[in-house]
Amino acid sequence: MKIAWPLVACLLLAACGGEEHQDLKLWMKESTKDLRGRVPPLPEIKAFPAVSYEASDLTDPFKPQKIEPEKKGSGGGLKPDLDRRKEPLEAFPLESLKMVGVLQKDKMIHVIIQAGKAVHQVKIGNYMGQNFGIITNITESEIQLRELVQDAVGDWVERTSSLQLQEQEVKK
Repeated sequence: MKIAWPLVACLLLAACGGEEHQDLKLWMKESTKDLRGRVPPLPEIKAFPAVSYEASDLTDPFKPQKIEPEKKGSGGGLKPDLDRRKEPLEAFPLESLKMVGVLQKDKMIHVIIQAGKAVHQVKIGNYMGQNFGIITNITESEIQLRELVQDAVGDWVERTSSLQLQEQEVKK
C-alpha cells in the first residue's frame, strides 16, 4: 500500500505533460518571429569643464554664527535684578493668579491675590509672576504690571500685562 501512493502520484504528473495547446504555442511562435527588441543607444556623455573654487577666503555660509542673528549686546540697558530676594508671588505664572479683592489702608490701595489655596496682599512696587513683573498701577478692578522678557535676540524688553478682578458667585 505504501508503494502504491508514490506510483499514483507519478502517473498523475505524467498525465500533465501532454501536448495540449499546440495550436496556441504555434500561433505565439509565428506572431513573435518578426519581433526584435530594440534598445536605444546610450546618450553621449558630455565632458564638463573643471572649475576651481576661488571663494575659500570668504566667510563660510554654513557656520552657525552666520545663521544666528547678531546680538546687539546693549539690550537698551534693561535687565532684571537677579540678586534681589524673590517675593512669594513670583513662583506662580501670572495666568494662575487671581485678583479677588481690593483694600485701602492709610490712603494706600492693596490688592488681595489668590495663588492656589493661599491668599496674599500686594501693593504698587511688589513683584508678581515669573517674568519679573512689578506692579505699576492698581484700580478697583485691575492690576497693571510691567514685565521684563527676553526677545528672540536675547535682549530684555518691557511689556505690560494686567490682572482683572475675578467675580465670584455667591453660594446660597
